[in-house]
Amino acid sequence: MRIDDVPQDNGLNEGVKELTYAVDEQGRYVRVTSLGWEPKTTTNDQAWEVIDGEIAEAITLYHAGKRSPLAFHMASNLMNVALLASYMNLPRWRVRRHLKPKVFENLKSDLINRYAQVFNISADELQQVPPDSGV
Repeated sequence: MRIDDVPQDNGLNEGVKELTYAVDEQGRYVRVTSLGWEPKTTTNDQAWEVIDGEIAEAITLYHAGKRSPLAFHMASNLMNVALLASYMNLPRWRVRRHLKPKVFENLKSDLINRYAQVFNISADELQQVPPDSGV
């Protein structure tokens, strides 16, 4: 893309410029600032809507007694079972099992602390979930 073609739509960053690269008159790549690009903003907004929906679903399932707090923290940190299992150095089946409220309630404190450390929160925070919005 040429320097003159770099989009300058007010987008995701609302006034904050992001660095892009474009070709100058001599055909060299140079750094150019951009205010954003509407298609990129739309795509990011749609992605965040999906993520917000997953977080809301995790909260609802927790309050319905169908999921442990772990589900909320996974969704909030954009993690799935495989990724969390990798960070925890546990088999996926164990992490899936820890998503069950009764199993989670009986976890030993050292495992709770490991989960909390992965999410960079305290063990008490790990066991808390926001109220259900009812949406």
